[in-house]
Amino acid sequence: MIAVDADYRRFVPLNGLSDEALAQAAGQARHIRLPRGRELFHRGDSDDDRYYLLAGEMALDSGDDSAPLVIRADSEAARHPLARLKPRRYTGVARSECELAAFSDRALERLVAQDQATAYEVTEFEGDDPGWMFDLLRNPAFSRVPPANLHILFGRFQPMPVVAGQVVIRQGDAGDYYYLIRRGSAQVSRAGASGRPVELARLEPGQGFGEEALISGDPRNATVTMLGDGLLMRLAAGDFHAQLQEPLLHLVDAAEASALIRERAAQLVDVRMEDEFRHGSLAGAINIPLYLLRVKANTLARDRIHILFSHGVRRGGTAAFLLAQRGFDVRVLRGGLAGLKKPLATE
Repeated sequence: MIAVDADYRRFVPLNGLSDEALAQAAGQARHIRLPRGRELFHRGDSDDDRYYLLAGEMALDSGDDSAPLVIRADSEAARHPLARLKPRRYTGVARSECELAAFSDRALERLVAQDQATAYEVTEFEGDDPGWMFDLLRNPAFSRVPPANLHILFGRFQPMPVVAGQVVIRQGDAGDYYYLIRRGSAQVSRAGASGRPVELARLEPGQGFGEEALISGDPRNATVTMLGDGLLMRLAAGDFHAQLQEPLLHLVDAAEASALIRERAAQLVDVRMEDEFRHGSLAGAINIPLYLLRVKANTLARDRIHILFSHGVRRGGTAAFLLAQRGFDVRVLRGGLAGLKKPLATE
């Protein structure tokens, strides 16, 4: 079998990846052992696989009268994917027992593009500490923000030293900044029915908070307290809206939502309060109130599109930002329930 620590660095374009991205690529690899004489792919195939030969010999047959092209694992040609162009121009057959690494073509291309864009953005920005910027750009939400916006964002984030026990935002206050944790950790709490604080979540480096009040315009719905000394990066409300929120807010109308549900099994998520949901919602919707979304985000399937809605669009937009930061593919129902003229056609 192929060793888990196979040296992917010799393959093109993996040889141009950062160490972090290469480790991510290695985690995506599927390991294949192919007996002699077994076909790997056929001429004319348009599959999503990209194969690299780790051991053995592969014959690539063009289907004409010419001799097959033989690729040996230790050759220069083996540094490149086998029959890379699609539809494939060759049929690939193992001339000996072969070991290969297979990748999803689309997933690998996305990884390479993201890694190269990250390197470009950090190189172009003349900051004092590019390390945190790399971490920021690897956040799924920030990877979707246009490069021009990112360049502006890097210049607008302000460092904010904090100490253990410091209350950064307090429930009921007006929202003025969005925060990212660069060093340290924080507790998110909310006043319960008895008035005593109830812990909702803990935040670690790379995670953000404070977006709910900025998107909704409502007072802060929770208190965030530092658990130790650290460093935050804060972004003023105006810059948050213009450079960060708008690129991540993907609105869909009723017809688009219906099509996503029918054709791609999208999940409706009602982010209103429990009592609002019990009073009536859209057919097939599940209820995760906005204030619980940080805690319950991992209960959502990561391989599905989620269409978020509330009465209007503000809570849905906040929920979309929270889930986008966690790598979910989300949409927001334009106008929310208030904007629907008739029920969604999902069948």
